[in-house]
Amino acid sequence: MLSKELDDKSYHQFRTFLEQQCGIVLGENKQYLVKSRLAPLMAKFEVATLSALVSRTLSPVERQLRAAVIDAMTTNETLWFRDDYPFELLKKRLLPEFTGRRTPVKIWSAASSSGQEPYSIAMSVLEMQQTQPGAFPGGVQIVGTDISNTMLEHCKYGHYDSLAIVRGLSAERKRQFFEPGDNGMYKVKDQVKKMVSFRQLNLLGSYSLIGRFDIVFCRNVLIYFSPEIKAKILGQIHSSLNNKGYLFLGASESLSGLNQDFDMLRCNPGIVYQKKT
Repeated sequence: MLSKELDDKSYHQFRTFLEQQCGIVLGENKQYLVKSRLAPLMAKFEVATLSALVSRTLSPVERQLRAAVIDAMTTNETLWFRDDYPFELLKKRLLPEFTGRRTPVKIWSAASSSGQEPYSIAMSVLEMQQTQPGAFPGGVQIVGTDISNTMLEHCKYGHYDSLAIVRGLSAERKRQFFEPGDNGMYKVKDQVKKMVSFRQLNLLGSYSLIGRFDIVFCRNVLIYFSPEIKAKILGQIHSSLNNKGYLFLGASESLSGLNQDFDMLRCNPGIVYQKKT
């Protein structure tokens, strides 16, 4: 009989482990979240109790289990064109500043999860190019990063089921940017896929290998971190942006008290931050 209960000691040990490994801060009473995310791993790793699973996870030699646990705790299904306004601002205000540029316009989606955000960015660029052919002679390069290798493989595969496809995607965009894929799923068309590359990155680590960017999307990510880690991540993003580069945060996130190196640009609707020169 599998036991999905988690005693307080195991929960507190797991909270410490998760914060050290990937910066995510669990509250005092989030046992239910740990149970729902980790319970499916009990059978896979042949562990009888959730507390035993947590105990094994704390062992440095359990690399495969650790990777599966971090995957389970950091994976968030997301929407296409989430909140709409960042993608409208991208098309109407930000991208026009880069038209005619001979070098690539570089955009980073800093927590690409299941791929909806970087692919939504690519679709926005393609929609702009339909009205302004040849707008970007140097092209547009989009990089999606995530801590989870499992999710990155999902992103690269670019297939979505009928439930995932309807969340935030209009019928017109579905028709224009998707085609029938494997097993009744929908596949992102090659014209979208070829604009996006995916790489594994832990936001707590170094960003030096991914280069510099003109625009960064780091949306609905900072909410999981402590103020100290938020400030560290924002400082590193600032260093990764080109002069006068832009940063999008989630609708409920702000830089207040965390970073003074950006100007806040109030748009209608929404907010975007610009790196101070």
